[in-house]
Amino acid sequence: MKEMTEVRMLKEGKYVLIDDEPCTIVSMTTSKPGKHGAAKARIEGIGVFDSQKRTAILPVTAKIYVPIIERRTGQVLSVMGDTAQVMDLETYETIELKIPPEVLERGLIEPGREVPFLHYEGKYKMDLKV
Repeated sequence: MKEMTEVRMLKEGKYVLIDDEPCTIVSMTTSKPGKHGAAKARIEGIGVFDSQKRTAILPVTAKIYVPIIERRTGQVLSVMGDTAQVMDLETYETIELKIPPEVLERGLIEPGREVPFLHYEGKYKMDLKV
C-alpha cells in the first residue's frame, strides 16, 4: 500500500519510496527557485529493509509515493541461530524474521516473547530497540 503526496509535504524521519524501495528520510534540503525553473528538493534516505543509502532530486511541486508500512506484533515460536520463527498476532500466519545482531548478542529473544515487526508488501523486519 502506498499513497501519493507532494515533495514539499515530506519531513525528516518519515517514509518515502525511492527507487521503489521504502526509505526513512535522513535529510532533506531545498534550493531556491532559479531563473528558469522551480525549486528543487534533494531527499536522502536509508532503506528500511536493506539499509542502503538512496538519493532523489525532484521539484518541490512533484508528486511522490509514500509507503504505508504496518507495525505489527508477533509471538516468537522458536529461535534458530540468527532467525526467529514468529506468529503474527493479527493474522496468525507464521513468518521467519532475521534477528538484528545487537539484539542477538544480548539474548533478548526467547520463545513465547512478543516482538514488534514492520511489514510492507511481503517484506518483514524485526523492530526491536536496544
